Amino acid sequence: MESDLISNLPDEILGKILSLAPTKEAASTSVLSRRWRNLLGLIDSLCFDESVVVYPNEEEEATRCSHLFFDFVDKTFALLSKTPTINKLSLSHIPRRGRDDDFSRVNRWIWTALERGLTELHLHATPRDHGLGFYLSRELFTSNTLVKLTLSGEYRLQVNRVFLPALKSLSLLSNLLDGPNYGLLLDGCPVLEDLLITETHPWALPCCALYVESAPLRRLVIIAKLSDIQATHVFLKAPSLEFLDYSAFVTNEYDFVDLDRLVEARLDLMLFDSSVYDEHVYYYDSDNDCYYDDGRPEGVSAANITGLVAGISNVTTLHLSPESLELFHLCCESMPAFNNLLTLSIESDESQGWQAMPILLESCPNLHTLVIKGLVHRVTSRCGDACPCSPDEHKNKKRRIVKEDEEICCLSTCQVKVLEISEYGGSFQELKQMKHFLEKLECLETVKVCVDADANNNSGEFLRANLLSLPRLSSKCNIVFI
Repeated sequence: MESDLISNLPDEILGKILSLAPTKEAASTSVLSRRWRNLLGLIDSLCFDESVVVYPNEEEEATRCSHLFFDFVDKTFALLSKTPTINKLSLSHIPRRGRDDDFSRVNRWIWTALERGLTELHLHATPRDHGLGFYLSRELFTSNTLVKLTLSGEYRLQVNRVFLPALKSLSLLSNLLDGPNYGLLLDGCPVLEDLLITETHPWALPCCALYVESAPLRRLVIIAKLSDIQATHVFLKAPSLEFLDYSAFVTNEYDFVDLDRLVEARLDLMLFDSSVYDEHVYYYDSDNDCYYDDGRPEGVSAANITGLVAGISNVTTLHLSPESLELFHLCCESMPAFNNLLTLSIESDESQGWQAMPILLESCPNLHTLVIKGLVHRVTSRCGDACPCSPDEHKNKKRRIVKEDEEICCLSTCQVKVLEISEYGGSFQELKQMKHFLEKLECLETVKVCVDADANNNSGEFLRANLLSLPRLSSKCNIVFI
C-alpha cells in the first residue's frame, strides 16, 4: 500500500496548505479522517464566496441558499474560536433586502478577525436589488494591524474617525463612496503606499478618481470609465508618487502637482464622444501645395490635458494608448520638455493618428528606447516627418509634396538607440514605416522586431528578409527578431 505523503506532513504545514484553498473546500476535508477533522482550526486565511453558490430561479430558494451561506460562515468562525491568528479574510456575498441581521453578522465576522491580528481584508457585496448598499461599522476603521484593504461593489462607509496606522495598500473598486467619507478614509492612512481606484458603477457619481492627495503614496492606479458623467476638474498631489496608471475620460482641467519623484506613467485617455473622429475632412493649401486635416474635431476643445501632461513631465518611462497619443495633439495646448524620459512606449490603432509624434519626440532630448506596439495608424497630413504617410490618394486629388527645404526631420535629431516593434505584420504601410525609421534614426543601435503571431513560417521568413534588406543610416544598427 502506497504511503500518503500529504497526511505525513506536520499539522502546521497542512494548515498552511488549507489556508490557500477556498474555506468551503478546506472545511470539506474534515470528512477525510479523524486527524483531518481538527485541521480547520489551523488555517489563518479565510475565503468565503457566495457567488459560487448556484441559485435556483425561485426567489424563495435563492433566499434559503443565501441563508445557508451565512450559517456556514457563522459555523466556520465558531470552529475557529481557538485560532490565535487570522491573517487574511476575503468575503464576497449578496446582501438581502430586509435582512438587517446580515449587517451585524458581517461586521461581527470582520471584528472577530481584526481582534486576531488581521492584516489583509477583502470585501465585496453584490446585491440582487439595485441600490442596496452594505454599510460597515465605524469601529472597523481603527485597526492597528490591517496592512491591505479592498472594498468592492456595494460597500459604503459612514465614519466619524478613521485611523489605520499600518495600512499600506487600499483598493476602492466601484464603491458607492461620497466625498466626505472618502476624504476621511484617505486622511486616516498615514503610511499608505499603494492606492487603486476604479469607478465604473453606472449609477455612481465620480468621487475618488477626481481628488487624490496623499504624502506617502508611491503607486496609484485610477480607472474611471463613467462615460455618461463628465467631470470638470481632477486634482492629484502626491510628492512621493513613483508610478501612475491613469485610465479615464478627459476633462476640462487637471492639477497634477508635486509629482517630482514620478518615474513611470501609463495613460489611457478617452473622449466622451469618440464619434468626433468618424468624419475627418482634408483641405488643400494651394500656397504650400499640400493637404492638411481640419484640425480639432468639434467638441474636443473643451477637453484640456495640458495640466496632466505638464504634471508628469519628469518621468523616465511613459506609456501611451492609441487615443492618448492623439489627444496629446488635440487637447494639449503646449508640450513640456521631457528631459528625463528614457523610454517612450506607444500603442497604435488604425483609427487613431500620430499627429503628436513629431513634437513629442522633439520634446524628449534624452530618449533612449522607443517601443511601438503596431505600426498601422490613421493617416493624416499632421503626422509630420515621424512617418512617411500621406492622406489617401482616393480622397485627395493631389498628393502632398514634401519640399527639400522643409525643416529637419524630427527623427534625424532623435537620440534613440533602441527601437522595439511588436505585432509587426509586414504590410506595405508597415514596411514603409520601418524604412523611414531606419533611414532617419542615426543613433540607432538595436532594432527588436516581434513578428505577428498570425504569420505562418514561410511568410514570417519573407517579412524578416524584407526588413534585413532595408538601408540603414546608422552603421551600428542591428536588427534582431524576437
